Parts: sequence; C-alpha cells; structure tokens
Amino acid sequence: MFRSFLPTPRRPDDTVLSLRQEMNRLFDDAFRGLPGFPAHGPVLLAPSIDVKETDKSLEVTVELPGVSHQDVDVTYANGVLTIKGEKKAEKEEDREAGYHFSERSYGSFVRSFSIDDVDADKIAASFDKGVLKITLPKTPAASAKTKKIEIKTGK
Repeated sequence: MFRSFLPTPRRPDDTVLSLRQEMNRLFDDAFRGLPGFPAHGPVLLAPSIDVKETDKSLEVTVELPGVSHQDVDVTYANGVLTIKGEKKAEKEEDREAGYHFSERSYGSFVRSFSIDDVDADKIAASFDKGVLKITLPKTPAASAKTKKIEIKTGK
C-alpha cells in the first residue's frame, strides 16, 4: 500500500476520512507477516523469489512448495519475465471427525519482472524439489552498459 510522505492538512470535516484511513492501517498492520498476507498487500499466494545478478546472467529462484512443474508457466516477452502457476487443493474428506482445518494456501499466482538486455533465445529453466530456477543470460551490450559512478563527499 502506498502511503504519501507529504503532510495532509486536517480540517474538522475530515473526521470520517481520517477514521477510514486509521481502520485501513489497523487491518494492514494486524495481518502483516501472516501466511497469505505479505507486507505489500493481500495477495493470497505469492511465492518467495530471489534474484541474483552475475557478470553473465540473472538467476531467478522461486520457491514453489507443493506445486507441480506442470502447473507452472514461464514466459519472457517485450522485456517482461512472467511466472504463472497454480497450487491445487488436495481433496480430503473426513466424515467421521466432522470438521476440517487447514492453514495451507491454494490458488493461482502471477509474478512479473521487467528485465531488459536479456538473450531471450538462451533463457533456461529447471524445476527440482519445489524450487524453480530461471537463468537469463545477459546480452553483450548489457555488460558494456555498466558504469561505476563515483560518489563525492561534501568536503
């Protein structure tokens, strides 16, 4: 959730708006960090992703426990890497106990990243034990664009 850093003038007639904003903040804070409620919003299933840059490539690692490789789709188009998938619910019935409790998340997810200067023909992906690894080789032009910027002090 985006929160403005600019001061907002308060008028006496802003009471309802102020109450609404405070209630939204209260609910955001209450559910932050719980499974299925990441800090950036109420996404039901958002896999954890690591991105590592080397001299020659970008390596994206995605944790997908309980997801089959057949239920994952990886595409790269117009400079955007998209990872789509679905974690399917296992059908369980226990009629004798009369109740069911589950904390596991099920559903669809989509994660997209804007990544330029990638050799699209050489992108490779592998899936092992619930971990998806995508290697995106850089183009020679991408390495040439890197420039170290000197930081000057105020002295």
